[in-house]
Amino acid sequence: MQLDSLRKAYGLELVELGKQDKNVVVLEADLGKSTMSCLFQDIYPERYFQMGIAEQNMASVSAGLSLTGKIPFYSTFAVFATGRAYDQIRSSICIPNLNVKICGSSAGLSDYGDGKTHQSIDDIALMRVLPNMKVFIPVDANETMAIMKAIHEEKGPAYIRISRADFPEITEPNKPYRIGQMTKVNEGKDLVIFAYGTMVHQALKAEKLLEEKGLSARIVNVSTIKPLDVEQLKEYVKGMDNIMVLDEHSKFAGLGGAISEALAKEKLSIDILGIEDSFGCSASDYDILLNHYGLSPEAIVKRVNEIL
Repeated sequence: MQLDSLRKAYGLELVELGKQDKNVVVLEADLGKSTMSCLFQDIYPERYFQMGIAEQNMASVSAGLSLTGKIPFYSTFAVFATGRAYDQIRSSICIPNLNVKICGSSAGLSDYGDGKTHQSIDDIALMRVLPNMKVFIPVDANETMAIMKAIHEEKGPAYIRISRADFPEITEPNKPYRIGQMTKVNEGKDLVIFAYGTMVHQALKAEKLLEEKGLSARIVNVSTIKPLDVEQLKEYVKGMDNIMVLDEHSKFAGLGGAISEALAKEKLSIDILGIEDSFGCSASDYDILLNHYGLSPEAIVKRVNEIL
């Protein structure tokens, strides 16, 4: 089944996990039709908890449920899932290392119409700094389902960041996911581009424009932000003088920060193309925002030309 919606993939996989494991429970903050957790509610209403617009309480209740042996998945918009409930995530979930899974939906700039209050440009930083927390960003629907299977099996806190936008499939369906995974999407000789989610698709569009100029980029999908596979990262930069990281996030402490930290001893030049020190804003279209913040394929090509 061809599936472009990462949100629908999230809802469908919740149902599948609920079928396999009676301990899976789902909590929602009044946005189930947007996050698609409502698909789970339709089939397992007795295991679905509508918490209302009370994200801090939802995180605390998730922690309590995990102490009884349940495996809670809670979801809402990424900006609220992480920022509004940060103290509860830190104190009630990560410090005791509880088995709670958090879905930050409509992440990055993908909630283009609702502006800076609803757009998450700092959630990766918030989650990856927390001890015990693992951080994932799927590139398509297949990888969304694969990551959910993996974090269901892996005990401990996990954060999965899901875009509101639909993307074509570029990964294989039903392929097991390895936590720490990063995957080379294509080969290239002039530079290596590390990206996740939305930005992998932007990089692939940019690659076509680069080909017209006789250039090529090695594109790597980094879908596990934490833990970062440093050895694999070093393999992908081997022989490359030019490294670019694409972040649909503040350029501070996102994937660019993680890669820069991991490769600090390698003395490599790393260029981070992300959101400058600013919040989001409203627009009538997602692509308008990506262009505005310099994350469009054309902006990527422009920066590549500057680097080379």
